[in-house]
Amino acid sequence: MNTPPSEQTPALWEGALDEARELIGVELRRTGQQWNTEAAPDAVRHFCWGIGDDNPLFTDAAYGKASHYGSALAPGCFLYTIDTTVVAPKLRGIQWLYGGTDFEWYEPIRHRDSLTVSARLLDAVEKAGGKAAKFIIQTGETRYTNQHGQLVCVAHGHTARTARSKASGGLSYAPRETHSYSPEELEAIGHAIETEELRGAAPRFWEDVEVGSSIQPMLKGPLNITDMICWYSGGGHSYQSHRRAHMHRLRHPADAFVNRETGAQDSAARGHAEAKMAREVGMPGGYDVGPQRISWMGQHMTNWMGDHGFLRRLSVSVRRPNIFGDVSWCRADIADKRIEDGAHVVDLALRVENQLGEVTAKGTATVILPARSQFA
Repeated sequence: MNTPPSEQTPALWEGALDEARELIGVELRRTGQQWNTEAAPDAVRHFCWGIGDDNPLFTDAAYGKASHYGSALAPGCFLYTIDTTVVAPKLRGIQWLYGGTDFEWYEPIRHRDSLTVSARLLDAVEKAGGKAAKFIIQTGETRYTNQHGQLVCVAHGHTARTARSKASGGLSYAPRETHSYSPEELEAIGHAIETEELRGAAPRFWEDVEVGSSIQPMLKGPLNITDMICWYSGGGHSYQSHRRAHMHRLRHPADAFVNRETGAQDSAARGHAEAKMAREVGMPGGYDVGPQRISWMGQHMTNWMGDHGFLRRLSVSVRRPNIFGDVSWCRADIADKRIEDGAHVVDLALRVENQLGEVTAKGTATVILPARSQFA
């Protein structure tokens, strides 16, 4: 049975925050949030290709075997494919917008590692903003453990729950037309992509890093539908198709949207690929997904640190949508360097800027680098 459109765009109701907090501390089922169960070489390669990452440490088994790890690895953000980090139960009919992730990794992820997860809701808070009268942020913890019983990573995912644009107080970005680039701008974009830095096997030594300096930016875009298809193919998704979609909507009738042209139900998530639908949910146009952009920022770090570095922490807040046609400049400044528990650590301040100079994501990273004494 189709749910009437009026019932698919509810506003946040009195008592919504209490409902959003209802399952705090409870371990939750994760079947709908899982794309992969192991770091299979093909799965890792598809993830990397989905974000435009051709680092051989991740995509070439022979290269990885010859590295000091003795194995090819998966980048840390590959864990999004094991579990999305979206821990946002309850609030039926209220859309999810990904707000950001705080990752902390303890072990490298080797090819063929199998991983299990546990997830629980930590908190839910109500906020007000310029693009929505009020919204709720649900924060969950996802713990990833490998087949050896080692804790590989703890991730805190932040998910905004906000009503769609047609609801009272719903999300409401002004529509924005696709950006048109001049030949000179396209030439500069091509040059930035072609000269992307990949440190690789050459160690980047802690002693050579200067606090206050900036690292070479990394460019993604202009974003297009092909980029999104590649992301979903490698990075995963929680959408359903055909019979699985129909049966899912029978169980969760609010998790759908009526296509006004056909009268049939469809996933509300099609706004990621369709400008008209995106504007119905309150976005300025077809847009990316938060974990995709965060994975770009993770790639920026692994490109910079090289094979001998280890990305220990990555904490990113998604600030505004990245719509089709936008470019994303991943930028980072060296904020601090220190020795922490015997490790040579560098802290970086991160941001993503679009072609308009708007900051679309912001965060921090902590990288462990080798010291020259380790190669003496």
